[in-house]
Amino acid sequence: MLFHKTYIHNQAKDWVVFIHGAGGSSVVWYRQIQSYAKHFNLLLIDLHGHGRSAKIKRDATNSYSFENIALDIVKVLDHQHISKAHFVGVSMGTIIVRKIAEIRKEYVESMILVGAITRLNLKSRFLVRMGRAFHKVIPYMWLYKVFAFIIMPMEQHGESRNIFISEARKLARHEFIRWFKLTRRLTAKLNKMEAEDPGLPTLYVMGDQDYILLEPVKELVNKYKNRSLAVIEKCGHVVNIEKADLFNELSIDFIQKLNYKTNAVKGKIEYI
Repeated sequence: MLFHKTYIHNQAKDWVVFIHGAGGSSVVWYRQIQSYAKHFNLLLIDLHGHGRSAKIKRDATNSYSFENIALDIVKVLDHQHISKAHFVGVSMGTIIVRKIAEIRKEYVESMILVGAITRLNLKSRFLVRMGRAFHKVIPYMWLYKVFAFIIMPMEQHGESRNIFISEARKLARHEFIRWFKLTRRLTAKLNKMEAEDPGLPTLYVMGDQDYILLEPVKELVNKYKNRSLAVIEKCGHVVNIEKADLFNELSIDFIQKLNYKTNAVKGKIEYI
């Protein structure tokens, strides 16, 4: 069982589940807990090899795949008797949330995807290929730092970058390699996933400085009517840290409008 922590609201019925990205941990949600806990029950999970799940032995016969990782999260939901929840994911965590929606849609009330990875452009595919070519000979922290600086290059991205690098130091090399192998045929996996719309209310929250990942998200929002995008100006990849107050306001409002059956998904792109 993955390490997880709950925050229980005495009156709320809704659950919000937070899924971090590769190399991170549930620590990346530290600026969301206080605001979200006023309205919802919360479940924070450390994925295998990350945070406090690093000490948990994984079944050697259970290979790393997005589907197996998603099923590990479903086990936690079942353990906590959570039959349905709103999911918030960041970076690679957004792929895992989408995979849960694909294989266990009945658990998903809505999705909030931060710094979403939906398609790899030429630059990102080149970075992944370089990583695969050198990950066995270059110290993995060097590789992770390079990726972190490419994705979060500006001075104002420093806090987000430092948190991810700090958490990645806790990741054993063999775990890093296992997670990095998930990038094999990632373009094909993403294309297949996004071609099969789960029909769930979805809010993307992206920084306008998330240059590698933003444009593909815009295309998806224009393609599907049940999705909307909030683009946060002067912000990078990890919006929930860089512009935490604004992110909390937008995302909590999104969930609450769903509860009141109002127009939570506008089906358009909004710059804020």
